Amino acid sequence: MSLKEQDDSVLVSLYVNGNEKAFETLMLRHKDRIYRSVYVKIKNPALAEDIFQEVFIKIINTMKMGNYKEEGKFLPWALRIAQNMVIDHFRRNKKVKLISESSSSSDDYNIFHTLKLQDANIEESITKEEMEQQIVGLIDYLPDAQKDILIMRLFQEMSFKDIAEAKDISINTALGRMRYALINLRKIMDERNIVLDVA
Repeated sequence: MSLKEQDDSVLVSLYVNGNEKAFETLMLRHKDRIYRSVYVKIKNPALAEDIFQEVFIKIINTMKMGNYKEEGKFLPWALRIAQNMVIDHFRRNKKVKLISESSSSSDDYNIFHTLKLQDANIEESITKEEMEQQIVGLIDYLPDAQKDILIMRLFQEMSFKDIAEAKDISINTALGRMRYALINLRKIMDERNIVLDVA
């Protein structure tokens, strides 16, 4: 059986045991999907390519150190790495933007309108940037589908129509995931004693 006919889990095992061609086969099999997952959030071909390369370096290093534990689930694992590296990129560049949807009749899509500080003294002591960074840090705890929607709105300011097209889902599904993402963010904030209240 040729390498192209092997399952991902077999290719991973072969690569870990020194077969470089096995990894080349894995990369060729999944590179388009992983690149698209980066590009849809970055919207810059050159930058997306740079991050894409970093993703594969991370994948290689993780495997070579023996830290890959998800045999049979290579693609979801690789996509999570790509997603986390996109978030890291935006954090480094501090390109955090408020979530807002002017066409929506509800303020549920603006975190800082929906969530307000209960104590005026706290509000004076915590800068907007610090609060944004705190919330961005919590995004990691959301389910992947909700995290994707938030990233697209936070970092790309994509419309829900564009998000729906990019994710191949209906606009209502995109809106629903956004709503659940904000609900879950509020729960996480409560668990972590971040003093916020729903307006």
